[in-house]
Amino acid sequence: MKHLSSTLTIPNVSSVPRHVAIIMDGNGRWATKRFMPRVAGHGKGVESVRTIVEACVARGIEYLTLFAFSSENWRRPADEVSLLMRLFVTALEREVSKMHANGIRLKVVGDLSRFDIKLQKLIVDAQRRTADNRRLTVTVCANYGGRWDIMQAVNKMIAANPGASDFSEEQLVPYLSMAYAPEPDLFIRTGGEERISNFLLWQLAYTELYFTETYWPDFDAAELDRAIESYQQRERRFGRTSEQLIEQKKAS
Repeated sequence: MKHLSSTLTIPNVSSVPRHVAIIMDGNGRWATKRFMPRVAGHGKGVESVRTIVEACVARGIEYLTLFAFSSENWRRPADEVSLLMRLFVTALEREVSKMHANGIRLKVVGDLSRFDIKLQKLIVDAQRRTADNRRLTVTVCANYGGRWDIMQAVNKMIAANPGASDFSEEQLVPYLSMAYAPEPDLFIRTGGEERISNFLLWQLAYTELYFTETYWPDFDAAELDRAIESYQQRERRFGRTSEQLIEQKKAS
C-alpha cells in the first residue's frame, strides 16, 4: 500500500491511532532509583515492550514503532552498549516465534551494517519469517537517526534517477526507511524528557506528541490508554481551520 506524506494529503483520522511511535526512555534512571545497575533497567524494559505489543493488538492499533537504539547511543559506555546488543539478540531469539504465532510482523530499520553478523542474521531471518503477518507491524529502530533516514533516502532517490534534478517530496517518500507504514498518529516519549531526539524527523511532521514522566519499565497498558485518551482530545487539522473540520463533520 502506498502511504503519502501528511503534507501532501489529509490522512484519515480515527479515535484509535493507527500508528503509535514511542521513544522508550528512562530504563537506566528507573534502575538507579532502585539502587540497581542501569543494565537491570534495560532488561525490565524488554518486559514493557511485550506488554505494549499485546496492548496494541488488543486496541486495534496497526503499527507500533519503537526507538530501541539511536545512532547517537554508541556514545554511551561500552559495557552498556554491549549489554544492549546482547539484549537485542536475546529478545529476537525468544520473541520472534511468539510474534509470528500471533500474526505480528517485525521490521527493523536503521543502519544495520554496524551490528555484528549474528545480530544481522537474526534480524534478516525474523523479518523474513514474519513478512506476511498483518495483525500488527512492530518496527524496531536500531542504529537509527532521523537525519540518517532522510539522507539515505535522498541518496537512493538520486541513484535511482541518474541525471534527474528538481525532485519533489512525493518522489522522496518511497525511499524513506518506513515507506511501508503510514506516518505516526501518536508519538509517546517516556521518562520525562520532552525532545524528539532525532527520531522520525520526516514522519512526525503532523504527529500528535505526548510526553510522560513515567519511566519506560513502568509504562503499561493503563499508561498507553492515558496517552490515547490525550490523543482523542486533540483536534487534528493538518493545516485547516476548526471551522472547516466542523463543516466536514456536518457533511459526513
